[in-house]
Amino acid sequence: MGRLDEYRIMWVFVFFDLPTESRQNRRDHARFRKNLKEDGFTMMQYSIYTRHCNSSENAEVHMKRVKRLLPPEGEVIVFTLTDKQFGMMEFFRGQKPSERPDTPQQLELF
Repeated sequence: MGRLDEYRIMWVFVFFDLPTESRQNRRDHARFRKNLKEDGFTMMQYSIYTRHCNSSENAEVHMKRVKRLLPPEGEVIVFTLTDKQFGMMEFFRGQKPSERPDTPQQLELF
């Protein structure tokens, strides 16, 4: 991966806090998570999903999809990071450093 790719490749993050008091709330919560997974997002933590995108244009497409999937109640935060910024994140399990999530392999045709 070239140096410029670190700024071109994007990660889309979705943070959410959805109510689960009623049966309908739980259905909306489950449907939202299911739709994220179907769009290629993977669970980083229980209410944090990420998706690797090969460009900012591709990241915009997935951000628009998330906005169309928003449940009627609750709080959802959607943002992007460059691959360079993602690489600077530190992960811990307890007080010990932990491995970062796998980065999907890129297929280059040219």
